[in-house]
Amino acid sequence: MTDSSVQDNYAGVYNGKLAPGRKAALLIVDVVMAYLEEGSPLFMQTAEEALQSNVRLTDAARAAGMPVIFTNLEYQAGGADGGVFYRKAPVLKVFDAGSPRGAFPGRLEPQAGELVMTKQYASAFFGTPLAATLTAIGVDTLLITGYSTSGCVRATGVDAMQHGFIPLIVREACADRHEGPHEANLFDLQAKYAEVISEAEALGVIG
Repeated sequence: MTDSSVQDNYAGVYNGKLAPGRKAALLIVDVVMAYLEEGSPLFMQTAEEALQSNVRLTDAARAAGMPVIFTNLEYQAGGADGGVFYRKAPVLKVFDAGSPRGAFPGRLEPQAGELVMTKQYASAFFGTPLAATLTAIGVDTLLITGYSTSGCVRATGVDAMQHGFIPLIVREACADRHEGPHEANLFDLQAKYAEVISEAEALGVIG
């Protein structure tokens, strides 16, 4: 199917809209060195550009007093806590405890008091206290950014909706290994699970 025929096929079926709620938080998914460092098996050419967008959004969120939450991946050596996911994707060993590729980049590190959700699976919600924490601080809307669009960003966006939060995926602040999966997953998220918004729109939500 062509792009236009896909759009036509979805029109009137998957075209609902979500507006931001009362209180938003910025959720930065797995923006770590494994995706930014040339030579890493997870390196992505587009990760640097998305990092710059994340820095701008984070600066704005901090200035506005918006909660900023980071996620990262970390496994016990050998991945016993990674289960089937670790077996399916052996490249996840780059996130074994102590690996420098699991570190946050110097330009985008959590500040004192900012939450870090360490996870073992794709979704930031699975096996973490994220949903309970967001509820406790009154957040109903998430600006979601990070790596990779087709993996942890998508899983987090879908789970956000399933937990009752409004997911806003920031296009320029997400990256993937290839444009095809990046665009296809943004299309699907917009159609069924979330709102895909621009960085400028996200800055408007931040205020």
